[in-house]
Amino acid sequence: MFSTITAAPAKQSVGETISVLSGRLSTATLLEDRRAAILGLRSFAKQYPASVASGALRSLIGSLSRDGEDVDTVKVVMETLLMLFSPDENSPEASEEIALWLADEFTQRQENITLLLDFLETNEFYSRLYSLQLLSAILAARTERTEECILVAPMGIPRLVAVLDDVREAVRDEGISLLTDLTPASIDIQKLVAFEKGFERVFDIIRQEGGLIEGARVVENCLILLANLLRLNSSNQSMFREMGFIAKLGRLLKDSYRPAEDGQEIAPWAQEQRNRNIYALLAVIRLFLASRAIGTPQNQLAFLKDHCLENTLELAFTDYIEPLIRSEALITCADMIRGNPTLQQIFAGLQVPAPPGNQATEKDPRTNGVSRQYTIDALLEIILAVNGPQRFDMRMAACTCLKAYFFNHPEAQRFFLDRAIAGHKQNPGEPTNVLTTLLYPLPDAMATDPYRYWFSSVLMLHLIHDSPATKEVAMAVTEGDEASGEEVVTSIQTIAAHLLSCVNKSEDARIIIGYLMLLLCWLFEDLGAVNDFLDEFTNLQGLIQAAVENPNGDVIVQGLSTMLTGVIYEFSTKDSPVPRAAVQNIIMTRMGRDRYVDKLSKLRAYPLMRDHEVLSENIGPGPDGGLPDVFLDDTFVDFFKDNYSRILRAIDRDPGFEISVITNGVQKGVSRELVDSLRAQVEEKEQKLRDLDVEKSSLTSQLGQEQADHRHTKDNSAMEIGRLNQAMEALKDNHAKEVARLSQAMEALRAQFNSKERALQDAEKKLASVTKSLSQEQADHQRTRTEIVRLKSINDGLQRNHEQELAKIQREHGSKLEQLRKAAESDAERVRRRSEAEKADLKATISRLEVDLMKANKAKSVNEEKISELENKIKVATESLGDTEKRLKASEDGVHKATKQLEDKEEEHQSTQKELEDLLDVFTDLEEKVSKYKKQLKALGEAVSDGEEDDGDEEEDGDE
Repeated sequence: MFSTITAAPAKQSVGETISVLSGRLSTATLLEDRRAAILGLRSFAKQYPASVASGALRSLIGSLSRDGEDVDTVKVVMETLLMLFSPDENSPEASEEIALWLADEFTQRQENITLLLDFLETNEFYSRLYSLQLLSAILAARTERTEECILVAPMGIPRLVAVLDDVREAVRDEGISLLTDLTPASIDIQKLVAFEKGFERVFDIIRQEGGLIEGARVVENCLILLANLLRLNSSNQSMFREMGFIAKLGRLLKDSYRPAEDGQEIAPWAQEQRNRNIYALLAVIRLFLASRAIGTPQNQLAFLKDHCLENTLELAFTDYIEPLIRSEALITCADMIRGNPTLQQIFAGLQVPAPPGNQATEKDPRTNGVSRQYTIDALLEIILAVNGPQRFDMRMAACTCLKAYFFNHPEAQRFFLDRAIAGHKQNPGEPTNVLTTLLYPLPDAMATDPYRYWFSSVLMLHLIHDSPATKEVAMAVTEGDEASGEEVVTSIQTIAAHLLSCVNKSEDARIIIGYLMLLLCWLFEDLGAVNDFLDEFTNLQGLIQAAVENPNGDVIVQGLSTMLTGVIYEFSTKDSPVPRAAVQNIIMTRMGRDRYVDKLSKLRAYPLMRDHEVLSENIGPGPDGGLPDVFLDDTFVDFFKDNYSRILRAIDRDPGFEISVITNGVQKGVSRELVDSLRAQVEEKEQKLRDLDVEKSSLTSQLGQEQADHRHTKDNSAMEIGRLNQAMEALKDNHAKEVARLSQAMEALRAQFNSKERALQDAEKKLASVTKSLSQEQADHQRTRTEIVRLKSINDGLQRNHEQELAKIQREHGSKLEQLRKAAESDAERVRRRSEAEKADLKATISRLEVDLMKANKAKSVNEEKISELENKIKVATESLGDTEKRLKASEDGVHKATKQLEDKEEEHQSTQKELEDLLDVFTDLEEKVSKYKKQLKALGEAVSDGEEDDGDEEEDGDE
């Protein structure tokens, strides 16, 4: 006997196990078996995503469709799919391509995306949550294709937006996240989400979460979603504005700077989230204020109407708000007023909370005694009186706000400059005066706060840029009393002196660059300013030295100094304090053309100039917490890039050619070649004048001879004129007589004309009378014709009715006679067959019937004659009616006569109808005799059928 040897089963590999589970999932018929297979696949999904996806992905998706009603199975399938999208990082099969593969499997078949969207219709927590997470994963892998599938799916977007109403925060937050990822680029999806009350639902969630102050991360996500719906979408912005949601933005802004009611400190994490919420709200507002957008002016007015401007300013000047948020609020205010004169004017009149310790402000009783000051003063205080790298963002934002106040608003520029000049004269030590800061720099302040002078230069630049009027006003500011023997120094000369002093002392480059930017914009296309600068010869020499021998070697300083030198040469003239040719000679001698071009080219290629638009968006503290790397103003960079080529080529222009500049409609500066040409033309004109003088002398002698001839001719003419005057008098007498005769003839003609005119008026009156009579007769004739037509229609109706009645009677008579004939023949034949004995009697009966029939025929012929007579009468009546129509034209009596004749014809018709009724009575008697004859046949013993009984009854009735 052999013992049984047992061996351990072969160990199954992971790949084989996954294959077995995949096959079981695809072939199993029981739900429990499929669920067990899915659970097994889920255990491998994290570590072996590629194997599971390659073997069971389609089966898993198919299980969602097949077992969609089983909540537990759907939950396990979705968990497995989510694990495939996010496998373990340490897995040997982990790869980014798996997510792309999975997303392709879903997006290449529209029904797969629709299937996931269908699960949003259920109320099951995991089905809704996991379907949203799967859609997010698919969207992250294949964004464009997923957007198309969701957009095409039935009720795709409405289902996703409806998720925002889910009371379960996890589902709702996942819906917000999915919509946020779905809406950044697709304008169609943005419009559909907005149309499905997306704005209203977002604001409801923000309100439920406690607003900006108490709201958590979900509030920030809602604002990001709102930003996606509004970014570069004018239709959504219009809908948002027209549906009154801007007022809700204003209320959120008002709540953002409200202090805590209980006075407790806010946790750091809560404060950070609060700042993020406020920052996101300000970003949403700025989306409505894009520069040069079509709807921006309407949006600006809407923000003013709903108090968004005031609330944003209050937020910007609230001390306990973070500086970064305050800076963003100031930039938002700048966007709200830029390019809108109405808002710029209102902005200047608003008041904001003053910083603590400011004694120069007024207390407003409406704000519980809080000191307030005008917005412009508050902004200047932030720009010029606040120091420190941590406050630079606020200073920059305040400067941006003031630049927006100046933008395309000459009245605001002039008002601000006049106020600065008046303040400079009255109080030269005022720290927040831009002009005083530039003209009276403080050495200590230069060292500790160079941006104070940089900001002053930038603000002054924006006041005078492209504004000849403000340039003229600013250039009129002088220092020194000429009456007291002091030297008068203009503002340009003072600024140029401070510039060269800063270069020599190697002050901070930001101060030097600020002065250079200001002078470049000031002197460009202003011949008077250039001459003012050249009044001090050392200014040009110092400027060239700064461009060539700058000890700091700063590329921006050297480049701007070179450009300023080129501007001075470009707009100098032969009459300048330093003539144009001398300016070129100095530049060529001290600098040279090659170095001139090299300095400008290096500045143009310098990253801070070349990439200014990109770098300006990332402003932050410099290395080791020092000053930030902000050197150039946005407007100046545009100015430099626009005019770079012109100034680069300026050095090559001939000194004899002066640039023509038109300022306020007046052209300044002309070409010297043109002047020389005009001078040559003047000399040519003078030579022509000398030639004309010689010619004049010869003509004078000719004139004397001609004058003598003229006097002789004049005497002869006087005699001829006397003779002609006498003849003229005789003609006048004859003319007077002829006029008198013609006047008499005219009077006679006028009388004749008046008499004919009166005759004509009488004829016109008679014609009017005849016309009136004719019109009346025509009206009477028309009424007569109308009445004739009416009577004719009545007669036609009567005739039709009569014809119908006659036809009916004829049909009834024919039918009765036919029936009577057939019945008589049938009775006679039966009587002959049954009994010879009754033959004679029956013959007698038939004879009587024939007699009766003859009577009936006779009655019928009489009736037909009457009908014929009636037709003849109707015909006569018709002819009579024609005669009546003729007689109606003569008198009304004919109409009454025709009506009477018609009534007679109606009476005749009624009598005929009565005779027809009598004939019907005769027929009835005949039927009774036939019935009587049938009864007699029965009495003789003859068999009579049902039809014959009826015939017999008729025969008996006939005998009787």
